[in-house]
Amino acid sequence: MFGKRTNITPGTPAAAPKPAASIAAPAPEIRREEPRPTASAAPLAAIRKPTPPPVQAAPQRSDQYYQTKSMIFGAMIESIDLSQLAKLDSASARDELRDVITEILALKNVAMSIAEQEDMLDDICNDVLGFGPLEPLLARDDIADIMVNGADRTFIEVSGKIQLTNIRFRDNAQLMNICQRIVSQVGRRVDESSPICDARLLDGSRVNVIAPPLAIDGAALTIRKFKKDKLTLEQLTKFGSISPEGAEVLKIIGRVRCNTVISGGTGSGKTTLLNCLTRYIDEDERIITCEDAAELQLQQPHVVRLETRPPNLEGQGAVTMRDLVKNCLRMRPERIIVGEVRGPEVFDLLQAMNTGHDGSMGTIHANSPRECLARMEAMIAMGGYSLPPKTVREMITSSVDIIVQAQRLRDGSRRITHITEVMGMEGDVIVTQDLFIFDIEGEDANGRVLGKHKSTGIGRPRMWERARYYGDDKRLAAALDAAEVKDERVA
Repeated sequence: MFGKRTNITPGTPAAAPKPAASIAAPAPEIRREEPRPTASAAPLAAIRKPTPPPVQAAPQRSDQYYQTKSMIFGAMIESIDLSQLAKLDSASARDELRDVITEILALKNVAMSIAEQEDMLDDICNDVLGFGPLEPLLARDDIADIMVNGADRTFIEVSGKIQLTNIRFRDNAQLMNICQRIVSQVGRRVDESSPICDARLLDGSRVNVIAPPLAIDGAALTIRKFKKDKLTLEQLTKFGSISPEGAEVLKIIGRVRCNTVISGGTGSGKTTLLNCLTRYIDEDERIITCEDAAELQLQQPHVVRLETRPPNLEGQGAVTMRDLVKNCLRMRPERIIVGEVRGPEVFDLLQAMNTGHDGSMGTIHANSPRECLARMEAMIAMGGYSLPPKTVREMITSSVDIIVQAQRLRDGSRRITHITEVMGMEGDVIVTQDLFIFDIEGEDANGRVLGKHKSTGIGRPRMWERARYYGDDKRLAAALDAAEVKDERVA
């Protein structure tokens, strides 16, 4: 860290910073020039530190705030050597910037309270070293989604409901600069020649950017945030997403290597549920994950993570999901996990499930287990395979064991609505049976959906023999019996 500096005064060069005694090697010196004195800015007494928005609309900061911030930002850029700043670690660089900005505020006689000054310091440091106005939103763990619609409007999702925030960017150029900073961290780019980009933050949060000219009112940035503390099935049970008996069945499904497809709409919690199921995979299994943007965070020691790659500037070098799934088969996997199945790669995943890679998993966008099966048929047809419909359905039934349906209800809550087994074929029709369903009973005075998870009373499901092979048949029987008795007691 740097020692205390003397203030900058007109006509007097800034003193060189002295390293603290605890640092063995001196940190690189930041060259600072003498800021040019300008007219004093008007007091900013009306500016207050933004708080998490509890209501649908929140007041935005005044234009005067952004004018003052722009003036200080310009003076700071003239006063430091950014090449030297880049050599410092994040904490040291932030301390350096705070010292410089404090001296500029004193020199330009900007009237600010301590709280207002801290607010301005944080904003400018976030602009230079972080993701600008997004930093306070990224720090909140209760936010599920951040949606930026141009420089002036930013929305968040909290508890399943969308709210307007008081966050705004200086202009569309600043927003675009932050979008480019985010995607460049994972080796991707977004500009006029490549205006659509999927990326991720370092914590695995999913990022989508669509830039002008496709986005007419400025870049549209969407971030699907991951919680710092990863959810478990026990926590989902506590939140009411699944009953304790249903959670026990899901644990057994993850452990006994059932081929599982997690189905659900956008924002229904498919990836979260997939992360929960992977916690019950044995640690001695070799797992390979394939994703468009690496979101899954498996805890097992033997995991290989693969990620697709977009084409380069010449339109060459793209690596698709199907390429990754095909390559998995040559990597001696025991389980293949596809983050999101969107197209013809479903054919290769089904082949993998049916050729010794039991326990493979994936997610699909669909609104019900039956629709999930129909979508798999449609995606195989998208790959150009001219197979008879019955052959395709036989491939699906011989590959997929379980479909877990997740749904976001109208009150914003997320529920696991079906745990469904794929039984086989009767004629040309795929036969399924539900082990657990969520029965909606209405809503309370506050608009929250009321219902309960119910066992359908299947005494011996198709997965029974698999559970017995792995020694979990007694646990499965206990969970199903407990659920059935509980349903009778409720009735």
